[in-house]
Amino acid sequence: MERVEVCVIGGGAAGLMTALNAGQRGRRVRVIEHANRCGKKILMSGGGRCNFTNTGTRPDHFLSANPHFCKSALARYTPAHFIAMVERHGIAYHEKELGQLFCDDSSKPIVAMLLAECEQAGVEVRTSCSVESVAALATGAATTQADRPAPDAGLGQMPDAPAGAPRFRVASSQGVIECDSLVVATGGLSIPSLGATGFGYALARQFGHAVLPTRAGLVPLTQTGKPAEQMAELAGVALPITARAGKTAFTNAMLITHRGISGPAILQISNYWQPGEPLELDLLPGQDALATLSALRQSRPDAQLRTVLAELLPKRFAERLCETAFESRPMRQYEPKALAAIAAQLARFALVCSGTEGYRTAEVTLGGVDTREVSSSTMESRRVPGLYFVGEVLDVTGWLGGYNFQWAWASGFAAGQHA
Repeated sequence: MERVEVCVIGGGAAGLMTALNAGQRGRRVRVIEHANRCGKKILMSGGGRCNFTNTGTRPDHFLSANPHFCKSALARYTPAHFIAMVERHGIAYHEKELGQLFCDDSSKPIVAMLLAECEQAGVEVRTSCSVESVAALATGAATTQADRPAPDAGLGQMPDAPAGAPRFRVASSQGVIECDSLVVATGGLSIPSLGATGFGYALARQFGHAVLPTRAGLVPLTQTGKPAEQMAELAGVALPITARAGKTAFTNAMLITHRGISGPAILQISNYWQPGEPLELDLLPGQDALATLSALRQSRPDAQLRTVLAELLPKRFAERLCETAFESRPMRQYEPKALAAIAAQLARFALVCSGTEGYRTAEVTLGGVDTREVSSSTMESRRVPGLYFVGEVLDVTGWLGGYNFQWAWASGFAAGQHA
């Protein structure tokens, strides 16, 4: 049996950030990662170049049942703090768009930087190490299921350990560890091929924490039936759009795929759209569709509608629109009322989607550990002293564009300063 002060379960972005900050405080820290290497999700992110933060990060870029929860951590550890560490390690980066910062070459230097910081802080990292069980210790003995507070019990009911005694015992494939602070940095359910599991949620429930319903986020949308048939031959076509779901809208690119639609605008809106709800697209974002069509009718009265639309939209997409939604005639044949109807459809084009591609391709997991039972300033459980939750396992989900990494850094920093 080994004894450390802080045990971090999960060697991803949030876990390594927690570990290096706890280690810098002089704490004896152990990181347990079940995969054969740390930071697999970091390595594949951003097309292999890691969109490691966003300079425009604000609390309203995050979704949570408790929208105020993320404010404290984000205010105390900002993109500038992480950028300073990146620059200190000489990692070249650039801004792609909308405040998104990417590595110039690959994601590998980000993982190497985090591991180097951990090593310098005396953190021991063990990979290919799976957790078999976790128990809370009180008066030196493992707490039984009957001793644990029920999920609906009041907060703070877990008895604290005696001074100097470890609070938790973690049985792993590489031995048993006892620790004072236990940090759950296991991520969510997105991209199971990289090792994602629901272990963190199960562990939270074990200790009486509520876990809000989870679903795939930042994920491509799928189509079936006739809508899929109409779009099937357009796979690979991309165009700028504004996607709307309810009162939320995002303007960026949409990519048509063999299964449905993807691209930044669609990934963003997927966090807000639910199957069965309407999804509307503005196919001419930033333009007055009616004014544009009216001007073209005036200047090119003999041009076919499909020809005109092919100059405003990708040709294949415009042709399919004229086959399925509009009848293509010379522009002069469209009366103002008919032209207005076409413009209205272009501005609020109803796209029928059946669902999402699910966790297999989702970048994040919506939902997770209920933040009402976690301290917003330290990430410590309000139920169990010494238990911390960081990163994606919590019910905090950022927009596309580096926001989720910034949450990993900020929540990891908060926990690392206290664990």
